[in-house]
Amino acid sequence: MKRIILAATLALAPLAAFADPLKIGVVPGAYGDTVAVAAEEAKAKGLDVEVIEFSDWTTPNVALDAGDIDLNFFQHEPFLKNANEQGGHDLVVVAPGILANLGLYSLKHKSFDEIPQNGTVAIANDPVNQGRGLLLLEKAGLIKLKEGVGFLGSVDDIVENPKNLSFTEVEGPQLVRITGDVDLAQGYPHFIVAAGTFDPTSALLYSGIEDRQFAVAFVAKADRKDDPKIKEFIDIFHNSKAVEDQARKSFSDSDKLYILAWKDQ
Repeated sequence: MKRIILAATLALAPLAAFADPLKIGVVPGAYGDTVAVAAEEAKAKGLDVEVIEFSDWTTPNVALDAGDIDLNFFQHEPFLKNANEQGGHDLVVVAPGILANLGLYSLKHKSFDEIPQNGTVAIANDPVNQGRGLLLLEKAGLIKLKEGVGFLGSVDDIVENPKNLSFTEVEGPQLVRITGDVDLAQGYPHFIVAAGTFDPTSALLYSGIEDRQFAVAFVAKADRKDDPKIKEFIDIFHNSKAVEDQARKSFSDSDKLYILAWKDQ
């Protein structure tokens, strides 16, 4: 009986309800640019897509949870898990996207040995991404973290800091803006390319692009993970040569900066 009522309700629904565009939240750079390319291809195939750009890493999940957008494309799964826990969201990964390399950049020094005593470091301010940056600093020999914290570590988990480095915690997309003001900064190549301020391939150290849990993914509300419009768009995205070309351009034509995570799964 419920199915019959639901079918009748759908049959009586205004046609305009089915004409609403698929709204996708992104951040500037590679993720926004590749989605924009796929949106053009989708339009040519009869699927209307509206790309909405956000400047931070909090609002896209709030907007998705509220139903203001249908999908977002800016975060990896560990970030999403923390966002769900902190915000009380019920959001899920529906498809993999792009796995970008994370780097440590300096516009003042050519090696970690040159980082001075009492030097300054800019690092992401959110859980998980801050932890990833700290792991890189540990790998570079500049700090030591509490045993076992992994990518969930924070600046409070630093147990050794021989150069007495001070840390400025910044929203991830804004790190590129202050790289020149500090001795060392955590950096995201796609934001650096988008800003056009320095060479994204010039990091002193990279995280590597083997750990696929850090691939930026398409995320939707749990009750819409099988939505046909979402599936149609992702299929277009994953099979588009233009998307692949744009991704390469957005990562400065450098294979060391990214991989397409849906390939060779």
